[in-house]
Amino acid sequence: MGAPIIPTRQQQLIVWSVMIAMVLGGTLWQTRTWAEDPNGVEKAKSLSRAFRAAAKEVLPTVVKITTVTKPRVLDVPKGRRQRENPFRGTPFEDFFNDEQPFPGFRFYNRTPQREGLGSGVIIDRSGIILTNNHVVEGADEVLVELADGRQFKGTEIKTDDQSDLAVLRIKADSSLPAAKLGDSEVLDIGDWVLAIGNPFGLEHTVSAGIISAKGRTLPSGKRTNFLQTDAAINPGNSGGPLVNLDGEVVGINTAIASESGGYQGVGFAIPINLAKWVAPQLIKSGSVQRAWLGVKIEQDELDSKLARKFGMDSRKGVLVDEVLPDSPAAVAGFQPGDIIVSLGGQAIGSRHQLQEIVERLPVGSKQQVQVVRDGKPLALSVVLKPIRLDVETAAAQPGSRPESEDSAAFAAEGLGLHVIDLSEQAAQRLGIKEASGVVISYVADGGLAAAAGLREGMLIVRVGKKSVKSVAEFKSALKGESLKEGILLLIRTKAGNRFVVLQES
Repeated sequence: MGAPIIPTRQQQLIVWSVMIAMVLGGTLWQTRTWAEDPNGVEKAKSLSRAFRAAAKEVLPTVVKITTVTKPRVLDVPKGRRQRENPFRGTPFEDFFNDEQPFPGFRFYNRTPQREGLGSGVIIDRSGIILTNNHVVEGADEVLVELADGRQFKGTEIKTDDQSDLAVLRIKADSSLPAAKLGDSEVLDIGDWVLAIGNPFGLEHTVSAGIISAKGRTLPSGKRTNFLQTDAAINPGNSGGPLVNLDGEVVGINTAIASESGGYQGVGFAIPINLAKWVAPQLIKSGSVQRAWLGVKIEQDELDSKLARKFGMDSRKGVLVDEVLPDSPAAVAGFQPGDIIVSLGGQAIGSRHQLQEIVERLPVGSKQQVQVVRDGKPLALSVVLKPIRLDVETAAAQPGSRPESEDSAAFAAEGLGLHVIDLSEQAAQRLGIKEASGVVISYVADGGLAAAAGLREGMLIVRVGKKSVKSVAEFKSALKGESLKEGILLLIRTKAGNRFVVLQES
């Protein structure tokens, strides 16, 4: 190494001068900034102007929707119709029994007239309005009021209960203002949004907040991953737009999470990208065509225990619990235990992501699917068919305790459960056809089985990689398994199959 280079005194003075100038310059700039705007008012005003511009852009396109549902006589079998006490709510109510009211008064089950209130947004200048299905569903009359006070009768109402979206049309004499539709995919947590609508009938109300989460699921939107926001959403906001600061609609306000029925800081909106896919189909044909793969997946994401049992180094992908008979997946050769990692070139990270991707692909199209089977990658090719909602939405209904005196039984105390052979009588009670396995007859409180969500009446059809058709086979299969490493079980209920891992902590 050479001798160190020692700067001259003149060089040192230059360096120190530059450093002092930089410090003084920064201090002067900061002092000037604080002197000009000591409380950051200009920044607040800038945000206020952005809110104002976005609201001004969208408000003319937001409508108030009032619905009327006429009284209906319920279709109750003859002989079971309830007679209403004509004196209900009066001091004479207790003198007469509801089953045998005062002679001459017979009122059959009848729903009262109902009125509803919601919001909507004009998405086409010809008068097409986008709103929620639950705003207009079952209504006999739909009245639409524009921002300028004009009123129209809503016609050509077309709904999709799976996404909770609907479109309707009004006929105006001239072109109407239409909202710009944005891109909900580019939204991120923390982005500012405005919720616009008619909460409690207060017309054209604007509230501000941020996107607080993405990908939420709710029963009201069976096939929707919602945007979550803390912009105030209240009854009457449903169907109104969620707007970004560019004045673009990025969601349709749909629901709130509340114990009081009013705003408590959590609201949900349907992403506009889903609406941009659903609405054109409703307008064109009145229904939405969705593609179907035909697999059942219990867990939204693959957990670490299941990943290890199926030979996965990571938790990427989703685990197939069941392949439905005669489905596209069955024809393509899918098997329970396959882990789907990509479909059509798109990586799969959750059940809802897989559902969303599959449904929007063209019916009849051939898609390449990458799966992991027994720890090894495998490529499958599947031709998608139209969805079978009757199969997709089947509800779980575990049967009653099926134990009988002549059933072979086994107490797997380490697992916290007892099992018996599947008899013909038990199969009938459970509503299980063309299935084999052992029936769970008892689940111990606080045991591993209970913690994994197992219940009496469920069927165990596989232990590890071994299918079991009897208690003897179940006992034999357990001998090769370890609770320390985790025991993989394939469980069947009326809703279908799912995998669970029982493991000591």
